[in-house]
Amino acid sequence: MKIAFPSQENLGLDSPVYEHFGSARYFVIVDSKTGDVETIENKDLNHIHGKCQPLQALAGNFVDAVVVGGIGRGALMKLNKEGVATYRAVAGLVSDNLELIKNEKLPRFGLDQTCSGHGENGECIH
Repeated sequence: MKIAFPSQENLGLDSPVYEHFGSARYFVIVDSKTGDVETIENKDLNHIHGKCQPLQALAGNFVDAVVVGGIGRGALMKLNKEGVATYRAVAGLVSDNLELIKNEKLPRFGLDQTCSGHGENGECIH
């Protein structure tokens, strides 16, 4: 399974998982079967809030799942439509969340859990 983890840092498995899908600078893509790790830049970084294009952000890289702290409703719906499962990350590193998803310990995002905006300090507003 290929899994994308949004991050602000390019540190591979040691990258902290970021709170926002659309505004992450990078995506760490991990193949859970082979252990291959690749980091790509977000190709949709400067979109208007609510206009995220998640497949464009992933630069054409097909993934089976996304693990992120927060995501907007539109982005979640677009990922779901393409068959990409989206899971809610815990605070920590890609490596921590990778182990949790492998052990089926991360919950899937529901439409009622999406971000409706950002606060003054960048936090999600639910």
